[in-house]
Amino acid sequence: MSSRIFLDNHPILITIISLTIISIATNLLKQLFFRDPHRPPVVWHWVPKIGSTVDYGQDPYDFFFRCRQKYGDCFTFGLLGMKVTVYLGPKGNNFILNGKLKDLNAEEVYGPLTIPVFGPGVVYAVENARFMDQKRLLKEGFTSQSLRSYIPLFVHEVQLFIKTNPAFQSTTGICDVSSIISEISLYTAAGSLQGKEVRDSFDSTFATYYRHLDDAFAPINFMFPWLPIPINIRRDRAQKKMAKLYMDIVQKRRQQGKRDDSSHDMLWALLDARYKDGTAITDLEIANLMIALLMGGQHNTAASGTWVMLHLAHRPWLIEELYQEQKEMLGEQMTSLTYESLQRLTLHNNVIRETLRLHSPIHSIMRKVKTDMPIPDSDMVVPQGHILLAAPGVLGRSDEFFPDAMNWDPHRWDQQPESTTPSTDQSKDSSSKDTDTIDYGYGAVSSKAAYSPYLPFGAGRHRCVGETFAYAQLGSILVTLVRLLQWEQVDPKAPVPKTDYSSMFSRPVHPATIRWKLRQAPA
Repeated sequence: MSSRIFLDNHPILITIISLTIISIATNLLKQLFFRDPHRPPVVWHWVPKIGSTVDYGQDPYDFFFRCRQKYGDCFTFGLLGMKVTVYLGPKGNNFILNGKLKDLNAEEVYGPLTIPVFGPGVVYAVENARFMDQKRLLKEGFTSQSLRSYIPLFVHEVQLFIKTNPAFQSTTGICDVSSIISEISLYTAAGSLQGKEVRDSFDSTFATYYRHLDDAFAPINFMFPWLPIPINIRRDRAQKKMAKLYMDIVQKRRQQGKRDDSSHDMLWALLDARYKDGTAITDLEIANLMIALLMGGQHNTAASGTWVMLHLAHRPWLIEELYQEQKEMLGEQMTSLTYESLQRLTLHNNVIRETLRLHSPIHSIMRKVKTDMPIPDSDMVVPQGHILLAAPGVLGRSDEFFPDAMNWDPHRWDQQPESTTPSTDQSKDSSSKDTDTIDYGYGAVSSKAAYSPYLPFGAGRHRCVGETFAYAQLGSILVTLVRLLQWEQVDPKAPVPKTDYSSMFSRPVHPATIRWKLRQAPA
C-alpha cells in the first residue's frame, strides 16, 4: 500500500527513473546485439552519454592500454556525450597527426577553450592557413642566434631565484618542487623569449593576469567556456589587460626605432613581421600571439621540469653523475654555460628525453572528423562527427619500443636506435635527416615523423614549433640546479608521485616535495 502511495505522489521521479532504465537497457542491447562491423568497436559502458568518461579521466594511459588489449589499436568510447575514436600505434599517430585539413579539424576541439584565453585573431580563432603562417612567424623567432642569447638569461634567472626565493634562504630544507619549477620556468621564459619589459612586470600585475588566464584552462571550459563563473570573468578581464600591456610595449618599441643588437626576444621578431600575403601583423595579433606562446609553453616546461627533479630525487646518484659530467665537459671550474657546451652534456640531454618519453605533458591529441574516414587496411570507417584521438605517449610507454618502458632510465638513450632518438643539435629539426618532407605553411617537416615512438612535441600540421627552445630552456635549468643544489626524496622509501590528469595538462600530483641542500653559494 505504501509503495502505491509513493508511486502516486512522485509521478515525475518515477518517469525519470523509468526513462533512465529504458535508456540503459537500450544502450546495453545495442552493444550486445547491434554492433556495426564497419565501425570501430565501442568500449563497453553502462550509462549512455557518460560512457567511459570516468575511466578515461582518472588515468588515460591505463584506459588506453586496457582497451588496446581488448579491442585492438582502434576503438570508440563515450566522453560526455561525444563519440571519441582512439587510434593508437604508429599508424594511428600518422593517420591523425598527418590527416588532411578537409578531413580533420583541431579548431572545433580546442577553440572553445583557448580563444577566450589567447584572444581573437590568433591560433584557433583564425583559419588554419593563417594559423600556419603565424607559426612560421614564431618559428623565425627561434633562431640559433636567439637561442645562443637565451642561455645566459636562463642561467641568470635560475641563479637569481635560488638566491632570492624565501624557500632557499637556509643551507638545506624541504620545498614543493612543483611550485618551484613552475616559477622558474615562468621567469626563464619571461626573461628571455618574452622580453625585458615583460620580465620586469612579472613581479606585479602581470603575474596576476597570468594566473587568472591559467585558471581558465579548466575541463569545464571545453564544454561551457561562456559560463559567467568567477574563473571566466577573471579570465576575460585578464586577457584584455594583458593584451594591452603587450600592445603598450609594442608601441613603445616602435617609437624607440632601431632595436638593441643584443636583444633577440620574440617581440622584436614579430614587430615588423608580415604574413605571406604581404599583410602586416597587427599590434593586437602580436599581443595575443605572445600570450599564446607564454601560456602554451609554460605548462609543458613546468610539468617536464618537475618530473625531472622528482625522478632525480628518487635516484640522487644520478645528480652526482650529472655534476661530474659538467666537470668533465666544461672543466673543473665549470665555465659559463653556452649554447654549444649544452649540446655536449649528453647525460643532461638524455635525462630530459627520458622524462619527455615517460611523461608527455599532453596525453591526448584530438581532432573533429569532418568527413567519413576509412581506416587503411581494414573494413572500418570513422564517421563524420566523431572526435579522433591520438595518444603518442602510449608508444613511449610500450615495451616493444622501449624495453622495461615504465622504468625511468636516462642511460637507455646511450644505445637507443637512431629511429627513436631525437636530434641532439637543438638548432635542427629532429627529423632534418628525413628527405620526405611536407610544408604545412611554417617550414618543411618530416612526413614520416608521426611514425616515431618518440613524439613529445607532436608531428604534422600542429607540431610544436618551440621544440628547440624547450630543450634549451629545460637543459639550462637542469644544468644550473645541478651546479647549485643536491636533492633527494623526503621519504627515501616513497615512490615517485603519481600523475594528476584532472586538468588539460598532465603533471605530478600536487604537492610534490623534495629535500634539498645547497651545494655552493649561488653566483
